[in-house]
Amino acid sequence: MPAFSKILIANRGEIACRIQRTAQALGYRTVAVYSDADAQAPHVQMADEAVCIGPAPVQQSYLNIQAILNAATLTGADALHPGYGFLSENPEFARVCQHAGLTFIGPSAEAIELMGSKRLSKLAMLDAGVPCIAGYQGSAQDDATLQHEAERIGYPLMIKASAGGGGRGMRLVHSAEALLDNLHTARSEARNAFGSDELILEQALIEPRHVEIQVFGDSHGNLIHLGERDCSVQRRHQKVIEEAPCPVMTAPLRHAMGEAALKAGRAVNYVGAGTVEFMLDRSGQFYFLEMNTRLQVEHPVTELITGLDLVGWQLQIAAGHALPLTQQEVTLNGHAMEVRLYAEDPTQGFLPQTGEVLRWEPAPGARIDHGVSQGQCISPFYDAMLGKIIAHGRTREEARRKLLRAVEDTLLLGVTTNQQLLV
Repeated sequence: MPAFSKILIANRGEIACRIQRTAQALGYRTVAVYSDADAQAPHVQMADEAVCIGPAPVQQSYLNIQAILNAATLTGADALHPGYGFLSENPEFARVCQHAGLTFIGPSAEAIELMGSKRLSKLAMLDAGVPCIAGYQGSAQDDATLQHEAERIGYPLMIKASAGGGGRGMRLVHSAEALLDNLHTARSEARNAFGSDELILEQALIEPRHVEIQVFGDSHGNLIHLGERDCSVQRRHQKVIEEAPCPVMTAPLRHAMGEAALKAGRAVNYVGAGTVEFMLDRSGQFYFLEMNTRLQVEHPVTELITGLDLVGWQLQIAAGHALPLTQQEVTLNGHAMEVRLYAEDPTQGFLPQTGEVLRWEPAPGARIDHGVSQGQCISPFYDAMLGKIIAHGRTREEARRKLLRAVEDTLLLGVTTNQQLLV
């Protein structure tokens, strides 16, 4: 059973703070890493130790694997939590952590690698009997093959980057005449963003719900799910509002989607926290979208309806313990909703904003996961998300009212945000 006592968090901002709160509450020492731009950031102040890993640009700091490993060696950290984003879904990072003798708090490198490819993961899901939308996920990538497959699938269809996410390398195509231009654009975007121009094609579902299932596996062969989250409200393929449970969910549908998510997890011998994402159409049919092999940004809504600490579960599983609950023991209570607070200006096309936080007062009585402090300078180098405002109620309407109040009562001055858009 792997034993560890000091955890390096290879991340920044709100998720680095979130992980540290649970780790420290469970008695672990924590190590923060930071760039020059983050020297005074809250996640640095919270940590037991902190190490500068380079200049502000991410390639020289938060994506610098060797600098992060050096920080672990310097501080004697024996475990590493990648958070989300940055290196969290980089299989090579998981491998080098293992080779360096660090307990990687996440799934195996093999699971990360397989699920990181939309093409290979879809092939694996088809083999596992997980419902998948009609499409093309073959290795032949020439224009002629993709044109032929597009005609077979029919229009409208989606072009997606196999290695991608976040809407990059993704195009909705309504006709054969528009296919080639969109293929070339998607290839270019995918190559620049992910280092791979491999594409897949899928039949387009018009206005589906985006419903995801939280799964957890341990090293003893146990795998369960913790219900679903609805993330259908998005802007440019980025989630804006998340809630649990899904407002149109039924018990039979939850059982079916949960079983499909468990099939996906078993197909890769999944260990740790993961999320299987599905598209749900108006007829109640659902289709595999992708699996995120990490903790999700929106994990707090699941925590609020289950009463569980998902980071705590990650640490227990990484230490070799069995899952604390069986599937039959999982209960869902009430309703939770979350919105993301961004440093961006909706009146200027959601342009990211920078500047000094002159005043910061999170709403009292609400859960607000953030990495913000008064006097902090919001830099242009990182994601614009400042934090998440989350509320729980006995009903969806109660959760909505509490969330609205929390958004209205949160005060941030000095930097333009999307706060008014959330009201």
